Amino acid sequence: MVISEEYQVLVGGVAVGPLMILDEPLSLWGGLDPVTGLIIDQSHPQLGQSMTGRIAVMAHGRGSSSSSTILAEAMRLRTAPAGFILGEPDAILVIGALVGERLYERSCPIVCGPTPVGEAESWKIDHNAVAPTSA
Repeated sequence: MVISEEYQVLVGGVAVGPLMILDEPLSLWGGLDPVTGLIIDQSHPQLGQSMTGRIAVMAHGRGSSSSSTILAEAMRLRTAPAGFILGEPDAILVIGALVGERLYERSCPIVCGPTPVGEAESWKIDHNAVAPTSA
């Protein structure tokens, strides 16, 4: 399933990985440990789970402008999510991904659109297309 016309590219690029559909939005500042890639927000339903290499799916971002710094640092350390699919655009995550790309030559594509549906173990963001990589 490819829904290329429904996704708005916020940060271009290609990412492949399993989906991590977050039950609630996550502020990366105080919510993600950039050293380990683990969710550390004590009140988040997915506390302790790793975001490293996964395509994070959230309805929207949640707060703190410092989240951009945490995303860029996680990109530097190679513990960041592979990419993001957001229900609503989030400038803070976009800034973090762009800074990480510029400073560390790493990619973290971000698109905005519907939550992917399907049983695939791995998904791919390829610019404005989101599709399963396996059936």
